[in-house]
Amino acid sequence: MNGLPCLPAVGDSMCGLTGFFSRKIQPESTVMDELQRMSSTLRHRGPDYEGAWSDPQRGIALAHRRLAIQDLSPLGHQPMFSRCGRFVIVFNGEIYNFLDLKMELQAKGETFQGHSDTEVMLAAFTHWGVPDSLERFDGMFSFALWDRHTQKLYLARDRIGEKPLYYGWQGNTFLFGSELKALRRHRAWRNEINRDALTLLLRHNYIPAPHSIFTDIHKLSPGTFLILDAGSAHIEIRTYWSYRKVCEDGIADPLTGSPEEMAEALESRLRATIKRQMIADVPVGAFLSGGIDSSTVVALMQSIHASPVKTFTIGFSEGDYNEASQAKAVSEHLKTDHTELYVSPEQALEVVPQLPQIYDEPFADSSQIPTYLLAKLAGEKVTVALSGDGGDELFCGYSRYFSLQRHMETMQRYPRPLHRAGARLLKRIPKSLLDPVAGSALRLFTQRSHHHAGERLRDRADDWLHASLREAYQRKISYWREAGIVHGGREPDYVLNDTAPALVNGSILQNLQYLDMLSYLPDDILAKVDRAAMANSLETRIPLLSREIIELAARIPDRVNTLHADGKWPLRRILSKYVPEELTERPKQGFAVPVREWLRGPLQRWADDLLDPARLKHEGYFDADQVQEKWRRHTRRTEDASFKLWGILMFETWLESWQQN
Repeated sequence: MNGLPCLPAVGDSMCGLTGFFSRKIQPESTVMDELQRMSSTLRHRGPDYEGAWSDPQRGIALAHRRLAIQDLSPLGHQPMFSRCGRFVIVFNGEIYNFLDLKMELQAKGETFQGHSDTEVMLAAFTHWGVPDSLERFDGMFSFALWDRHTQKLYLARDRIGEKPLYYGWQGNTFLFGSELKALRRHRAWRNEINRDALTLLLRHNYIPAPHSIFTDIHKLSPGTFLILDAGSAHIEIRTYWSYRKVCEDGIADPLTGSPEEMAEALESRLRATIKRQMIADVPVGAFLSGGIDSSTVVALMQSIHASPVKTFTIGFSEGDYNEASQAKAVSEHLKTDHTELYVSPEQALEVVPQLPQIYDEPFADSSQIPTYLLAKLAGEKVTVALSGDGGDELFCGYSRYFSLQRHMETMQRYPRPLHRAGARLLKRIPKSLLDPVAGSALRLFTQRSHHHAGERLRDRADDWLHASLREAYQRKISYWREAGIVHGGREPDYVLNDTAPALVNGSILQNLQYLDMLSYLPDDILAKVDRAAMANSLETRIPLLSREIIELAARIPDRVNTLHADGKWPLRRILSKYVPEELTERPKQGFAVPVREWLRGPLQRWADDLLDPARLKHEGYFDADQVQEKWRRHTRRTEDASFKLWGILMFETWLESWQQN
């Protein structure tokens, strides 16, 4: 057996992992060659060191790429054995409460030679077992753990899904890893596109867990762990933490007292969380957009740190997409060490050909471009960056929450047959008549844009046909809704469709936050941040998504979150102590790029090639006529189909790249 000596376990790992279990015994040289090929694809996730271990007689092989954050010595290299020799692990992530766990284990007689979370994890598995240890960990992580006594492989993922983990059988080989590109390098790999998952990509512009773009390959869902018994090859997936239960407990036992007291409790816990997450043996900084979430995180960081915190933002010359000036104003007030970069359209467009490799599977949230550029900027000066992600989902900050609340209240106020009749009537009115009438009404009675008013009204009429909150939510966050767009594909079961468990017994707003936390946050926002950061060998930490913050947020009532018309009152209250409101109180912009105009300008030729009907018909994935009609309407400016088309384009450019590499 080729492996590591049974050294005391020390080290950390914000890295990449991969490996496999084979039911066929193979020569050691063959196994290690497979591992090396798989591991080499993850160098960007761990440029500091690579390690591999295998037990060919048992069929198990593990590989690791390390980005050193704590304990920078060679003692932190992985794969790593527990001190007793029972467990061997490859680990990607950080356990933020490892010092508390370490003290608890020391009280039980455990001794430690290092100061890392990995050593504590292995000791925890020895003393408490895997399920109980997972319940105790507070952090972001994915790992593969081999139990040499029971001949079982454990795969696990953190509660919210900050760190990725793919797995699946390919013939007699069970593959797993941080990214699909690692699995692909194994000779057992089968390159079969999952058309059902492709339907989800076009609906959401991301692929929700547990599905992936490839048949028989899955994403491990957040808050779960997988057990593979080597003897029987049986797989079992268990849940160790349920956000549903967190919501239900919070609804049943909401915080009492004044809103100010709730904000103070949140600030106290958030400060402690941020202090923990600033611990590292490498430079630490933060993303700063100038919005409520990132400004709150940076303000608390700066209040803790004696010297200026390094902050980073990027800006665009197009005013509608630029937040750099607000971020600079917040930075100047907090006196951070601020770096900003104004990105030209040419610089942003240069990223487009790299997107398939950066994001690994087709991914079409267009804010992937500025996110990558921001991570690249930060990665030039720091190795760790804190982010403000999660604030909108936890504290009710998305405008769609309020529009959907109004929609559902209207649906409950009037009989459903009346809604159906109104929808049918609107659909009968010719577009040529509806557009000018609706546009004139908007000009006369509101300040809203009158462009494509009839089309928007028809879209609203479709909303009237959806009576349930889940249906209305799914429609609100969907892009392609047309039937038959993916040849041979049907929408599979996942957390947002009718086969999912019932909603929690809470308010409309609480259920909308619940749905976002199940899919949009882990599968879009967190996937985007992780891939962009890791492509630049940068670790991101997200204080708002620590366990104690999530569980506290679930107990804050709607009435407190919505004391401000745009939600997030507790965060706004905290931030107001550090930053004047006039610097942060502005309409929410998001982190967008002008894809609509790019597709009508500098990207039009590129898109023309990818959307060519002959090409699409030859590949056989999409209804080429539907796609071409959307493209025609977009380029003629009769419809903004940019988000729909971006999903198709990201798949096509990914497919082209995947076939070439």
